[in-house]
Amino acid sequence: MQYGITHLSIVPLRHEPSDPSELVSQVLYGDCFKVLEQRKKWSKIRLAFDKYEGWIDNKQYIEITEEMYNSLSSESLRVSADLVEYITTQDGQLNLIPLGASLNGLSLLNHQFDGDSLTGKQAKKQLIETAFMYLNSPYLWGGKTPFGIDCSGFTQMVYKLNGHKIFRDASQQATQGEALSFIEESEPGDLAFFDNNEGLITHVGIIMKDNYIIHAHGCVRIDRLDHTGIFNTERNIHTHKLRVIKRIV
Repeated sequence: MQYGITHLSIVPLRHEPSDPSELVSQVLYGDCFKVLEQRKKWSKIRLAFDKYEGWIDNKQYIEITEEMYNSLSSESLRVSADLVEYITTQDGQLNLIPLGASLNGLSLLNHQFDGDSLTGKQAKKQLIETAFMYLNSPYLWGGKTPFGIDCSGFTQMVYKLNGHKIFRDASQQATQGEALSFIEESEPGDLAFFDNNEGLITHVGIIMKDNYIIHAHGCVRIDRLDHTGIFNTERNIHTHKLRVIKRIV
């Protein structure tokens, strides 16, 4: 088994080993992973953080030993807390890194970082403050940064910055935590999940106080939440049908 770490800021994780293939997620600076299969140009990887799998360009990561991988994946996660920061490489070059990038591999990569960071679990009320950092970020299928993010990437990153691990996709996240019967039982920071006409969970957002929700739909935005689902006051319609509310923290 081979192992790797990303030394670049934002690397695409694709469904198939091809540049035009669907973007399923992104591998952020400092993320480490197992290499499940290696080809001439591409590697199929499984991320240590959430076990998500996809294909990454071989030129966009550095191989590490199993011992390094085990050490990094067992440490308490330290992440960048600024929207945009930079690391300094061994030869003095500056590389930008996004909010939520992992800093655990700095010494391994011989990089320096002087910005703000977060480690460990934060108070539940901090989830909403963190979510506001992504407000107006454009929607991007597979995205995980303030420069483009999808609904489950948004919820995963907000939770990650506050020291909590949740799965990558909305349907996976919906299997976690405790189900609540009514919106009135929810607290700011709980997750609301929404399904399509086939009953498949396709959307997720973070519940705020006073029946509001923050979620990624076109961009990260705030809308009303009721027992039917998400109500967009600008368009005067429900845009998503509520399926279940989960308390994970």
